[in-house]
Amino acid sequence: MFFSRVYTISLVIIALLLISACSGYEKLLKSSDYALKYEKALEYYENEEYVRAGTLLDQVVSVYRGTTKADTVYYYQARCYYMQRDYILSGHHFNNLAVNYPNSVYAEESEYMMSYCLYMQSPKPSLDQNNTEKAIGAFQLFIIQNPGSKRIPEAQAYIDEMRNKLVQKSYMSGKLYYNLGDYKASIIALQNSLNDYPNTEHREELMFMLLRSHFLLAENSIAQRQIERYQDTVDEYYSFVGEFPESRYRREADRIYNGALGRIGTRDILSGQ
Repeated sequence: MFFSRVYTISLVIIALLLISACSGYEKLLKSSDYALKYEKALEYYENEEYVRAGTLLDQVVSVYRGTTKADTVYYYQARCYYMQRDYILSGHHFNNLAVNYPNSVYAEESEYMMSYCLYMQSPKPSLDQNNTEKAIGAFQLFIIQNPGSKRIPEAQAYIDEMRNKLVQKSYMSGKLYYNLGDYKASIIALQNSLNDYPNTEHREELMFMLLRSHFLLAENSIAQRQIERYQDTVDEYYSFVGEFPESRYRREADRIYNGALGRIGTRDILSGQ
């Protein structure tokens, strides 16, 4: 019975403290004492109460604009949104700080964090990669503008990771058209992928798909276009075997080559293989 009463009293005390704290915060939100709001916002931030801290900083940011504390307000405002995983608003505020206060002690970190927030918005390879490209550009600019920064190795690692994502996106786009049997679109997408990323790990497969796409496009073309397209197939074959003479696709590539030669009336020079 005694312990039950102590437990109940403890809950009541905690509830009263919470009500009091909430009441104090609500009064602070309605207050016009911006110095107090600024001070309490930093306290809330240190206590990891990022929603409260961010709300107060949103209220004082216009008041402190142009003052010696402006960059600090921007910085903690951006950090509050970052800690809430709101990378759009966080990146926006980090960018504002970097652009408007380039001499701030927070400038370098803000440039880096703005880039990192874009990186965090970069989706998986199958989706649109606009944010990935923006993040790569932002990190590259960071490296140029901060040549002595300790963050450069990390920035370069993120750039490499996102470039690999773009390679995968390009590869998947070409393969999608190929698998759908849209060989005209496949040829364009596969060639673009090879041109944009010549050192891709998928180069052998991409070149084989390009060769086969040319052949199948010719097979399904009107008679007036077939000779030209079979000749394109032969040209792609020479490019493919010239680069990958021992390819795992070599036997199939030879069959395609012989088929193309046969269609354009040339003797099968690979007979017996």
